[in-house]
Amino acid sequence: MQKATIVFAVLTVSFVPHAWTQEPERAAVLATVQKVFDGMRTRDTVLIQQAFDTSARLLRVTSGPAPSLRGISGARFAAIVRGAKEGDVWNERIYDPEVRVDGNIAQVWAYYTFHLNATFTHCGIDAFMLMKLGNTWKITQLTDTEWQQGCTHTEARD
Repeated sequence: MQKATIVFAVLTVSFVPHAWTQEPERAAVLATVQKVFDGMRTRDTVLIQQAFDTSARLLRVTSGPAPSLRGISGARFAAIVRGAKEGDVWNERIYDPEVRVDGNIAQVWAYYTFHLNATFTHCGIDAFMLMKLGNTWKITQLTDTEWQQGCTHTEARD
């Protein structure tokens, strides 16, 4: 019985510090993701480009009878945001993000809603892949889905 207690104690101590170190990384990962949404809302392309690695790609999975995949680079996405109609506000929010971190890689999976100005347009899932370069998290890939039906959190928010 004493051996089992010792083994349990060693295993517990081995895993607990790892869990404690995850919270600061989780916050840093989510802060990187939030840069994209803040940049979209304010049309700050510098902020968007800070969030993405130069090799990043964004993929949209289209639904329907024949699903397809469309992709663009992070730089192209920033250019699209910059070219948005003057006065339009792109407001995307994520809810209950699931964050996984292992060393220098991270993943964020979250339900999102998108409003153009105060008008709800769609919702879906955002799936971010990130890599830690030095002390900075960078998005290497963003894949999302887009739905118009079955959405929640459709009320306009600042």
